[in-house]
Amino acid sequence: PNNPTGQVYPEESLKHLGTLLSEKGRSLNRTLYLISDEPYRKIVYDGVSVPSIFPCYKDSIIVTSYSKDLSIPGERIGFIAVNPGATHRQSLLGGLALANRILGFVNAPALMQRAVAKLQGVQADLAAYARKRKLLCDGMAECGYEFTQPRGAFYLFPKSPIPDDVKFVQALQEELILAVPGSGFMGPGHFRVAFCVDDETIINALPGFRRTIKKFQ
Repeated sequence: PNNPTGQVYPEESLKHLGTLLSEKGRSLNRTLYLISDEPYRKIVYDGVSVPSIFPCYKDSIIVTSYSKDLSIPGERIGFIAVNPGATHRQSLLGGLALANRILGFVNAPALMQRAVAKLQGVQADLAAYARKRKLLCDGMAECGYEFTQPRGAFYLFPKSPIPDDVKFVQALQEELILAVPGSGFMGPGHFRVAFCVDDETIINALPGFRRTIKKFQ
């Protein structure tokens, strides 16, 4: 799932991307790597399936973190997986191992490594996230915001009622609502809201969202 939109790329799109990268790599006579950052892979709704990039493009690398699907924000522990069919697989693995040893500060604490090893197959309560998604989406729709319902992750990326998304986010701050301008994600004219908060926080924020959008209508 994409951050900030919460959308999931279908397998067909990934295959087209793989074909494009293969053709461009041949024209440039060099290997182009596709890196997929997947910390939200397990946080999906409505039976959505997240396709793997490995069958879609051989020179691909998956990077992920357990901080999202186990709800342990701040614990920077995850893994990097190199496609078994990658052109320079052994060189990549060697370089990654060397970088990990040299940059000692990126190593997760031994305690968390042992804990995560025992939590394989475990994930956060998706029913809670789904409930919060519905609360926010229903409320924002009633307020008049335009958006595409997220299929994964825990963000909503509505359209700003004015072109200047930074100005609109600043207006939300007057209602004590913190959002992120879409321009920071190369998505100007939108803003990101996270719903990984208490239900009460979402409910209490909706009147502020309503008052703010009315200011610009």
